[in-house]
Amino acid sequence: MGIRTIILGVLVVVVSFVVATLVIDALSPPPVKQEKVALTPPPPLPPLTGTSTVLAPTAISLAAIREALDAHAPRDFSGQPQSPLSKFLSNAQLKFAVARGPLSVTGQPGVLVVTTPLTGSFEALGTLTGAVGSGLNSVGGALGNLLGGNVGQQVENLAGKAFDQHADIQGTVTTTSRPTIATNWRLAPNLAAQINVVDVVLPIGGFKLSVGSAVKPVLDKMVHDQTSRLEAYLRSDPFIENAARAEWANLCRSVPLGAAATGTPNLFLEIRPVHAIAAQPKIDAQAVTLLLGVQAQTRIVPNQTKPDCPFPQQLDLVPQANEGTVNVAVPIDIPFTEVSRLIEAQVAGKTFPEDGSGAFAVKIKQATIAASGDRLLISLLVNMRKRGLFSFFGTDAIVNVWGRPVLDRQNQILRFADVTLDMQSNAAFGLLGAAAQAATPLLQKTLAEEAVIDLKPLAADAKKRIAAAIGGLAKQTPGLTANVTINDLRLVGIAYDDKTLRVIANADGTANVAVTSLAK
Repeated sequence: MGIRTIILGVLVVVVSFVVATLVIDALSPPPVKQEKVALTPPPPLPPLTGTSTVLAPTAISLAAIREALDAHAPRDFSGQPQSPLSKFLSNAQLKFAVARGPLSVTGQPGVLVVTTPLTGSFEALGTLTGAVGSGLNSVGGALGNLLGGNVGQQVENLAGKAFDQHADIQGTVTTTSRPTIATNWRLAPNLAAQINVVDVVLPIGGFKLSVGSAVKPVLDKMVHDQTSRLEAYLRSDPFIENAARAEWANLCRSVPLGAAATGTPNLFLEIRPVHAIAAQPKIDAQAVTLLLGVQAQTRIVPNQTKPDCPFPQQLDLVPQANEGTVNVAVPIDIPFTEVSRLIEAQVAGKTFPEDGSGAFAVKIKQATIAASGDRLLISLLVNMRKRGLFSFFGTDAIVNVWGRPVLDRQNQILRFADVTLDMQSNAAFGLLGAAAQAATPLLQKTLAEEAVIDLKPLAADAKKRIAAAIGGLAKQTPGLTANVTINDLRLVGIAYDDKTLRVIANADGTANVAVTSLAK
């Protein structure tokens, strides 16, 4: 093969390429030129805030209450009752000493009952004296019910004799409490105490002294004074408010959630408590339960913040509830750049008609989304080509499709309703002929059915991260266990402005606090 043959072959190839290019240019549809669609910016989204509520029953076990009371309640009582026999006794001394036993705490609906046994001793000593008979008889008649017997005759016969008599004391103290909480954070225990002393008759010479009648008034006053002081102390003690202030400060912060996806910034759940909630104490056979809760403004933000959370001076009282609840309303913002990526993943590469029928084929290459008024504009970069011998011929065009975003709550997906082709896109199809324009309804149908965003992964991720954030607020200390669980997270609404698609999420769960020790 000579040099001429090689040169001739190269010339043939070059000429063939030039001719083929001219033919393709002649047969290919002209590029479709479109002006950019004018958009009407929607109003800006309101501040990214939701209202969340946590109600946590705090169950204080009766064992913990018994332990605390037992550690602080007085154990010993002593006193000197007045003698009903002062006219017949010289240097008479009546005195007693009692000790309480272990406390027993039981619960009934609305009432806490604390009982304790009393044991001790009673002593009476002195000297019997004589008295004027007529006076003795009148006094003896007055004391008849208390002392019994023929008082006058016994005193006369035993005059001048010393005595030192002892008796055992047994009894019980029963205290009831019907606690209530007021809007000023104070607890009113509403205490009432009752003393019961087993009556013992102590003989003093010929007299019969009722030990119970002598001791009970003194014990009544002692216990009444104790309960009155405790009542006044608890009514003024801000221990509930102080504990709430500490937890309020702990709640007022932004909690790190981590990044939503690789390459995206870390997110934070901002919690700003605004209202404190409580219900009247509930008492049963196991515990005294006080329902406490908080209502907070919550939002997800891209940067850690330091919210301002003034402590409320008043409690909002609500009805009692058997279970604690958690409801966290969280608006989640998604940039439209991310929304475009999700849509493009659903439709890019699809060709219409899918069954290969028709003279023209339309293939989607790219997709972007923009907001305009109450609709979203889906801009598709498509390739339109004619089927047949020159099926590789085609041209690119921008096809604009309008749609109204709708949240399918049941399936947790975002789809588009009222899908229509933009007028300029209709014109683009018209340039390619009636055959290409026939693809319009197929494109609209496909976008309505397949251009969806599956939000379930977003919901699952948000649930996991919110559960971790909320659970991290639960305090675990000796004697106290707090459990907060997020059971479900549902996407319940959408909104958008010109840059952001907002998805509203509601997380539901349970909360409870168990107190097994009040040592601190």
